[in-house]
Amino acid sequence: SLQRRYQKVVEFAPAWSVPESIREQLHADAVKIAEAVGYVNAGTVEFLLDPDGRHFYFMEMNTRIQVEHPVTEWVTGVDLVQTQLLVAQGKPLPFTQDDIEVRGHAIECRINAENPEQGFRPSPGKIRSLHIPGGPGIRVDSAVYQGYTIPPYYDSMIAKLIVHAPTRSQAIMKMRCALAEFIVDGIDSNIDFQLRLIKNKDFEAGTYDNTFLEKFLADSKNDKDNGK
Repeated sequence: SLQRRYQKVVEFAPAWSVPESIREQLHADAVKIAEAVGYVNAGTVEFLLDPDGRHFYFMEMNTRIQVEHPVTEWVTGVDLVQTQLLVAQGKPLPFTQDDIEVRGHAIECRINAENPEQGFRPSPGKIRSLHIPGGPGIRVDSAVYQGYTIPPYYDSMIAKLIVHAPTRSQAIMKMRCALAEFIVDGIDSNIDFQLRLIKNKDFEAGTYDNTFLEKFLADSKNDKDNGK
């Protein structure tokens, strides 16, 4: 994922820049961690991968469904929310680990009511008009509607835009098109910022780390100051 101040902005599955062998080790270790503590039901194990791309370290486990669960749902075909409810009822999983197969690539962009040009200042207010993208391989999770008033009291995220495609490049192109079609009028949003980010060559190439967004913001500011 790409993060700003430890808050995720873009999530994707599978991890493009991580070798498949390392991903397999991560999956195996995540299962071992859950088994070691006798954990039951939905959870997310997080690791940090060092710059050499070969060594990783356990960071934390979140005992809940994550905001970015749609990317996992789309590449595995598993409804995580439904499965979580089945386990909570004491019912067995309807599949085994060997049944899970990753198919294609998914990207999620968090759509926030904020102004990236002014330090990501929150932008509460009334949504005057709203156009949500749709079509094959496009999903939007949201509760907002035209005429909805965004309060100033909560997190600024108002929607999650998720796309799925057979390849990474196709998923990136689909996200570009979906962001270009996403219109939220009446408030400021980070949609244009997300579109610039998705068009970035380093993001497309997968050459990024957890400081990527800070560098991207600094480069964007320099370009603006220089009139580019």
